[in-house]
Amino acid sequence: MRTNIVIDEDLMSKAMEISKLKTKKDVVDLALNEYVTSHSRKNLIDLFGKIEFANNYDHKALREGHLVDFS
Repeated sequence: MRTNIVIDEDLMSKAMEISKLKTKKDVVDLALNEYVTSHSRKNLIDLFGKIEFANNYDHKALREGHLVDFS
């Protein structure tokens, strides 16, 4: 979709410098993707008290790829 918007030049320059992207379009695409991703995640505070872990939950075993029976 083509659109015309006014963007703060200093902010755009800083974003291009930080991101190492070459075009303004790429910077805007990245910013929109990061915004959507960030705001689509469930807020951890909203999950407080709603998740119960199994008594024998072993995050180290899972990290190492071992299958764990949680029953």
